[in-house]
Amino acid sequence: MLTICDTHVLLFWADRPDRLTLPAQESLTTGRNAGQLACAAISLWEIAVLFRKNRLILPPQHTPVSYMEDIIMSLGLYILPLTPAIAGLAESGIVTHGDPGDRLIAATAITHQAPLITADEKLHAVPGLRCIW
Repeated sequence: MLTICDTHVLLFWADRPDRLTLPAQESLTTGRNAGQLACAAISLWEIAVLFRKNRLILPPQHTPVSYMEDIIMSLGLYILPLTPAIAGLAESGIVTHGDPGDRLIAATAITHQAPLITADEKLHAVPGLRCIW
């Protein structure tokens, strides 16, 4: 079964695994071993923005692109594109999160009928969205 990672989960996995809960760690391991982990394409843009704003500091051997590529490769992530159905769902009012990136991530998980690994409590309250944390 496909499992989708929220942006912060990718960053925690890469740099702060101690911030992941045991259920999140287990879901990442299971999804990785099964080749069933994914993220919404918007997560890559969110990571790039964090670098631009100096909210993420790169390890010395990385560029923002190589950092993201390493996460994708290490986790075997599928990158799920933004589709008309996802865009429509994100703006339908079902996902009421104030952050457009989070609305798109939630809509991606709902559209793919996949659980979302996330610590975001606002997303845990979205009807029809299964969250792991």
